[in-house]
Amino acid sequence: MKLTTRVTSMLNVKYPIIQAGMAGSTTPELVATVSNAGGLGTIGAGYFSSDRLEQEITYVQELTDLPYAVNLFVPSDKLYVPEQVEHMNAWLKPYRRAFNIEEPVINITEKQQFEDAIELIIEKGVPAVSFTFGIPEQTVIEKLKARHIKLIGTATSVEEAIAIESAGMDVVVAQGSEAGGHRGAFSETASQLTPLVGTMSLVPQIADQINIPVVAAGGIMDGRGLVASMVLGAEGVQMGTAFLTSDESGASQLYKNAISQSKETDTVVTNVFTGKPARGIDNEFIHKMNEYDDNIPDYPIQNQLTNALRKEAAKTGNAQWTHLWSGQSPRLIQHLSAWTLIENIVKQANEILNG
Repeated sequence: MKLTTRVTSMLNVKYPIIQAGMAGSTTPELVATVSNAGGLGTIGAGYFSSDRLEQEITYVQELTDLPYAVNLFVPSDKLYVPEQVEHMNAWLKPYRRAFNIEEPVINITEKQQFEDAIELIIEKGVPAVSFTFGIPEQTVIEKLKARHIKLIGTATSVEEAIAIESAGMDVVVAQGSEAGGHRGAFSETASQLTPLVGTMSLVPQIADQINIPVVAAGGIMDGRGLVASMVLGAEGVQMGTAFLTSDESGASQLYKNAISQSKETDTVVTNVFTGKPARGIDNEFIHKMNEYDDNIPDYPIQNQLTNALRKEAAKTGNAQWTHLWSGQSPRLIQHLSAWTLIENIVKQANEILNG
């Protein structure tokens, strides 16, 4: 078994390692370092305005002439329910008062932001785009494919992977339930929950059902995870938490320390921070919100309602009131440069393969 796969040739990279587009935690330095080290760096552009995205792309292009990707959130069609928002604002009021912050103004501009990002990606000649939370409209896919931009979809079930292939995307990321941060899910199980299938179970089932290359994600931190994923039928891996504690990551020291000090049983999947299920380190905010007696407003509304509160908590060093996204393998994290991390992963994988 070799580390050259359809993924490496399709994305034009040396190693089948993708750095996940962690919105809020990627930096141009991280993206470029991963690409320069032979992987595919990804700009986490989920929350970016087009000005911010343009700055990031320009900076990455100054730091590397190798392929990189931009990760976008597919806009949701969720409704703004005024009563829900009012109720949530009333609930959050004492906490906002404690941190001395105002009630936010909600804006539903996701769709426009997404369309602007697509235009910018075409204009700047970005080599690859990955999508989370769904499949973009066919017109968007066709527009990007006409420019030979590689498209990567995110699936948490076989059904979602089949839909991604049918839509004409090039690669599917099989995101297991171990993954930190938001679930890429865009379907629900019979019990109205997003799929929570582990990486080891998900990857071979998806690989057996589709023809486009599969990239494994969720709990993968080292060369062992890369080799195991490939044995199961993946042609590459996408890693998030592993890069969060790298030198080039945009994660705060508070955040990095929280991951370092947590263990495999410390994370939970919750929608209380943003309105979408995401895996993070359990804390007081989650416990308090679990007492909430109504439906949590949908993403992106809940995300905007809690955003300033979480930011202020992080700024004041309060890890109990901010989101701390993390996968289920925190004991395997390392504090080093993203370049060295990739070198170590490749070295370990080759030792296993050639052992």
